[in-house]
Amino acid sequence: MLKVSRFVFNMFGVNTYVVWDDEALQAVVVDPGMIDSEEREALDGFITRNKLAVTGIVNTHLHLDHCFGVDHVKTAYSADVMAGSADAPLGASVPEQSRRFGIPNLAGPVAIDRAISHGDRIAVGGYELHVLAVPGHSPGSVALYSPDAKFVIVGDVLFERSIGRTDLPGGDFRTLIGSIHNQLLTLPDDVVVYSGHGNPTTIGQERMQNPYIQ
Repeated sequence: MLKVSRFVFNMFGVNTYVVWDDEALQAVVVDPGMIDSEEREALDGFITRNKLAVTGIVNTHLHLDHCFGVDHVKTAYSADVMAGSADAPLGASVPEQSRRFGIPNLAGPVAIDRAISHGDRIAVGGYELHVLAVPGHSPGSVALYSPDAKFVIVGDVLFERSIGRTDLPGGDFRTLIGSIHNQLLTLPDDVVVYSGHGNPTTIGQERMQNPYIQ
């Protein structure tokens, strides 16, 4: 079975996810946000206890709060970084993003090892995550949809009764709303939505109750 485990890391409260096949014992780490040794040990301990082989890193987008732990996972598990190619400039600007928030020297530039695009598939053991292009919060934002396990990891595109901000470089409100309507609200109502911050929700709940997308 494909499982999702959530960790909340760093001062921004980023949701880092481990998506793993509990039979094949393979996993990908989504949006590694660990910022100190305690947070790194929390992730590593989970991976060790469950005897998981990390086969990749997926960043839903490359804003700094979702990138703090990329270097650690890449080094510790020899894992490639996958992200939308349009976010490459954001990855390169992570140190600059850190300085703008007054927290310099916490993360270096993030380079994309494997660019992923709409329609791509990412193997996790015996399952696949379907890549959905959902630009708007950032130019290269992607979501990861599992039709088998009925969940979608959406980064900062959609939240419980809210949507992602579009006032950061590369953000665009009309594009974001189009992505939500065309890629996410077309999914079944019972699909669980795992966002980049905050609690899980469902497609059906957001379709009915989210005031930003009515």
